[in-house]
Amino acid sequence: MAVGRVHTLYRHRSDGEGGLPLGCGERHATATRRGRRPPAPTSADRALHELTALSRALFDARDEGEILRLAMDRTAAVGPYSAEAGYLRVDGDLVPSPRAGQIHTPAVDRTVRELAGQDGPVALPGRLWSRALGLRGPEGLHGYLVVTSHSRPTEAERSLLATLVRHTAAALSVAYAHRRRHEDALELHRLKEERTALQQRLVSVVAELGYQQAVHALMTDAAASGGGAEAVTRALHGLTGLPALVEDRFGRLRAWSGPDRPDPYPEPDRVRQDEMLHAAAREIGPVRIKDRLITLVRPHGEILGVLALVDTEGEADEHTVLALENAARSLAWELAHLRNLAEVELRLRRELVDDLLAGADEESAYARSEAVGHDLRRSHYVVVAQWSNRASDDSFAQTVDRAASAVGMRSLLTRRSDHVVLVADDRPHARALYEALARETGTPSGAIGVSGPCDSPDDIPHRYQEAQRALEVRRHSRERYGTTFYDELGLYRILGPGNDRRELETFVREWLGQLIDYDSRHHTAMVATLARYFDCGGNYDETAESLAIHRSTLRYRLQRIRDISGNDLANVEDRLNLQVATRVWKIVLNGRS
Repeated sequence: MAVGRVHTLYRHRSDGEGGLPLGCGERHATATRRGRRPPAPTSADRALHELTALSRALFDARDEGEILRLAMDRTAAVGPYSAEAGYLRVDGDLVPSPRAGQIHTPAVDRTVRELAGQDGPVALPGRLWSRALGLRGPEGLHGYLVVTSHSRPTEAERSLLATLVRHTAAALSVAYAHRRRHEDALELHRLKEERTALQQRLVSVVAELGYQQAVHALMTDAAASGGGAEAVTRALHGLTGLPALVEDRFGRLRAWSGPDRPDPYPEPDRVRQDEMLHAAAREIGPVRIKDRLITLVRPHGEILGVLALVDTEGEADEHTVLALENAARSLAWELAHLRNLAEVELRLRRELVDDLLAGADEESAYARSEAVGHDLRRSHYVVVAQWSNRASDDSFAQTVDRAASAVGMRSLLTRRSDHVVLVADDRPHARALYEALARETGTPSGAIGVSGPCDSPDDIPHRYQEAQRALEVRRHSRERYGTTFYDELGLYRILGPGNDRRELETFVREWLGQLIDYDSRHHTAMVATLARYFDCGGNYDETAESLAIHRSTLRYRLQRIRDISGNDLANVEDRLNLQVATRVWKIVLNGRS
């Protein structure tokens, strides 16, 4: 209202013809009545006239930026002033006006902000007088005008400048009020539309509630029926009319209801399966991947499987999604329950194997094995598996268990710090378990050791040592990856556990001591060269290639070995003892003596 009064006041006080202020018009009329020529308008009259015209323009503008620009452009009309800079308050911050020709130094910006809404001096080079004048209204600070002069303004000039500042602030208040009124009208319109949409949604929610309750009840009954994944997929197929399926987290089919089941079902690709699981885990709710609408079954955050609908025609709607989500929740409860039962059984089986490896009472071992569904009275083999890229954790133990089941092995399983142990009721195939584990882990860099046959639980600890010896021999052989059977070790069985280590060390020192000392002093590899030469059956070319050296270099090294050790490689006795010594040095002593 105060702004409107100021605007009206200046509109009424101007005369209708020349646009001069009222005082100027009276002098003009008086001079005309007396027959004299009217006096020329003074600079103060002209300034007041300019101010009146500017006031009209300021109040006609509706944009704060335009108001500030007008005020800065016309500042010189009310005195010896120059508007150097202007600021508008936007979201609590003072933003410089983009008008060309302004001087916005960091020092000016900092000074204006430090005034905190008050008027104050601003230091500008070459200006005798400079002030930052706040543009304040009922709502608070709207901005600033930074005005300078090359001379010190008179009292009248300061008064005109103050009037300009007040009119600019009043116009900014009016523009601010218009903008708020417009924003309030838009917000009111948005709220009305939102209320209408909410009312419509409420009607649809009430209509959907009955359907949701029916779906929930159907899926809960399916999960509680004891039919497992098959019951859930049957119910889901019945609701949606689309083929429904369940896969485990590795991509193997567990249940399918509906037509068009692939036969045989495709073998899972581990990399693609992991990519699919990660893509689905990043989303909330079902995800479309190619022709399937899938959702993860993951109680407590752990992925136990995938529930999917095959939707080749893109027919799925919100009702389909609702049914899929309810089915996934019901299946999650069922799989979590089965998982808990499996973990209890797994723990019992592992505890049994741990006790068997340590040496368990025979009758107790038979009773406990029968309780977990395993016949321990048959002949068994101890199998140890170690993979270079996998820690011996629960995940790797599960991988070994799956691989053993896939090749038809019936076994009990546990794990140690660096390997997994199986007690199997039949001799493993020479390559089947290794190849299955290579597929499961995605790498062939692993080794398996298999003991001799075990006919009673009392013999299992000893057979466990045999399996470890077979694994150790495999890991130190030229072909480090694969399966080694203890009963096929030959000489290595003599060098196995139970032999006197001190005697073995003495034997190695007797035949290789000079070479070992030479290697230590000169940082060479004479013993390793000799061991590889024997591993390659005395073949020069194969030995040189495996050591990545030239044939002549190998010949030189072998001659140095003869010279240093004093042994003749052509002598049958020396050759046998040297070969056995290198085997002991590598396998039993791990390359140390």
